[in-house]
Amino acid sequence: MVAEHTGADTASDIGQVPATGADAPRRGGRFAVIAPGHRWGRHDLLWRCAAALGSGLAQLLALPPHDLWWLGPLSAALLVCAVAGTRMRRAAWLGALAGASLMVPLVQWQDIFGVDVWLLIAAAETVYFLPMAMGVTLVTRLPGWPLWTAALWVGQEALRARWPLGGFPWGKLAFAQPDTLFAGYAALGSSALVSLAVALTGGLLLWSVLRAVHAKGRDLAWAGAGLVVSAAIMVGGTLAPKIGSPTPTETVTVGMVQGNVPNVGEMSILGERMQVLNNHADGVHELAEAVRAGEQPRPDMVLLPENASDIDPFRDKAAEEIISEAAEDIGVPLLWGLSRFNDDGTRHVQSVVWDPDTGPGEHYNKRYLVPFGEYIPYRDFFTQFVERLEQVGSDALPGTEPGAVDVDDTTLAVGICFDVAFDEPVRDAVAEGGEIIVIPTNNANYNFTGQTDQQLAITQLRAVEHGRPAVVVSTSGVSAVVESDGSVTHRSPEAEADIHVAEVEGVDGPTVATRMGAAPETALTGLGLAAVLVAVVSRRRSRPTNISDREPSGPRKR
Repeated sequence: MVAEHTGADTASDIGQVPATGADAPRRGGRFAVIAPGHRWGRHDLLWRCAAALGSGLAQLLALPPHDLWWLGPLSAALLVCAVAGTRMRRAAWLGALAGASLMVPLVQWQDIFGVDVWLLIAAAETVYFLPMAMGVTLVTRLPGWPLWTAALWVGQEALRARWPLGGFPWGKLAFAQPDTLFAGYAALGSSALVSLAVALTGGLLLWSVLRAVHAKGRDLAWAGAGLVVSAAIMVGGTLAPKIGSPTPTETVTVGMVQGNVPNVGEMSILGERMQVLNNHADGVHELAEAVRAGEQPRPDMVLLPENASDIDPFRDKAAEEIISEAAEDIGVPLLWGLSRFNDDGTRHVQSVVWDPDTGPGEHYNKRYLVPFGEYIPYRDFFTQFVERLEQVGSDALPGTEPGAVDVDDTTLAVGICFDVAFDEPVRDAVAEGGEIIVIPTNNANYNFTGQTDQQLAITQLRAVEHGRPAVVVSTSGVSAVVESDGSVTHRSPEAEADIHVAEVEGVDGPTVATRMGAAPETALTGLGLAAVLVAVVSRRRSRPTNISDREPSGPRKR
C-alpha cells in the first residue's frame, strides 16, 4: 500500500507534516493520526477491501484448529488499514466484510442444525463489526489511536458476549491466545485484557510501519519506539500471572471417562440414550478394573461428561441402578452429567455428585444454555417456520448458582460446556472456593469440525485467568487436562472411548482477574466509547473550516 492524502488538511495525516521551520519534521509526528480523506494509493478501495477480507481471515487462522496465533495482531492492524480515513458508510460495509470473512467459516459447525441456522448466526455475529469499524475510522483521527482502536475491540466483544439471547462470544481475539505470550494478561483482566493486548500490539506495529515509511530518514526513533512497546507488551504477558498468583494446595488424583456415543456428528445422537448411559458406566467399570489390576492409580474422584446420562436417574429406576453400580465398583465419588426433568416437562442440564455410599448429593445446573440447541426461545413463533426445531423436545432452564461443588475434600469450579465461553460462570465458581476447574461437555454433534478445539482453547485461557488447572471431560472428545499456564498435558482422541487418570494440583485463592471481575472489561469498553465521543466532538468543531473531512469524489465540475 502507498499512503496518499488528497484532502486539504495534510498536516494531520501520517507523516504529512508541513515544513514551516526547523522543528517542522517533529510537529504531529510523535502521535501521528490518520486524517479524514486518507487514501492508500491509486487503488484505494481495492486495498481497503483486501485489508478487510484479510483482517477476518487472519483472525480465523489465528484461532483453533489452525492455531496461527501470531496472526491475531495482524488482524487488528488490517482492520485499521481497511477503514481508517474513509467515510462512515464505507467503514460500515468494510467492517461487515471483515466480520463475515471471520464468522461464516468460524461457526460452520452450526450447520448440524441446518445451513440456514449457520448463516443466520454468522450474519448476526457479523453485525457487531459494523459499529466497531465505524468507531475505528473515527478514533484513528485522534493521537494515540492504537490504544483507542484496541479498546473498541474489547467493547465489540463485550457486547457480543451479552446480547441477544445471552450472547455468543465465540471468536474473540483472546481465544486464539490460550498458551502464548499474550495469555498471561488473562490473570490480570480476563479475556478482555488479552484482546486489548493483541489489538494494541497490532495497532502499534502498524503505527511504527507508517511512521517509518513517511519519516524519510527523520524521526525514525519514534517508529522504533512503537516496536519496543509492542515487544514490551508481549514480554509483559509472561510476567503478568506472577502478580498476585494464588497458592497451590494439595494434589488430587482425578479419573476421567469419555464413553463415546453412537452416530457421532448426527443431530439425533441423543436418541440412543440408554447406549450413551451404558457406554459411560462401562467406562467407570473399566477404570475400576484397571485400578484393581494396578494399571491405573486409584483416583480420588471420577469425572464424567455432560449428558453422560440423558435419562433422568431420579425418575428412571434402571438409570439410577446403572450409575449407583458404577459408583460402588470404583468406590469413589462420581461427578455425573445428566438431564434432570421437572414436573412441567422442562429440565436442567446438571452435573451431580454421586457418592458410592450415599448416592446423589450436591449438583450444579448449567447457567448458559445454547439457544435453539438446548431450548427454543419464543418457541411458538420459531417452530411455525422451522419444523425441525421440534426435535428439541423439552426446553432446558438455566441455573442461577455458582458451580462450586464439593467432592470429597476438594471444591471443584464446574462450568458445563457452553458456560466456559463466558467470563462469569467459571469466575463465580472460583470465587466461591473452586480449586480445580472442571468442564463437562458434550461435543458429539461437532466432532472433527474444529469446534472442540475452539472450546478447548477457551478452557486453556480460563486456566490461566484463574491460575488453576482445568479438566475437560467430553462424551466423545476432546477430553483434556490443562495446566494453570494453559499447556495441555493430556488430550483424548475424538469419537473414541477413553479413560485417563491424572494428578492435578488444587489451588487456593483468587487471581487479580478473579478479584476484579468485569471491571477491566467495563473500563476498557468505556475508554473506547469515550474516544469515539471525543472524535465526534472534534469532528463537529472542525467541520466548518476543515474540508478534508469529506472524502474526495473526483474533480469538481466547472
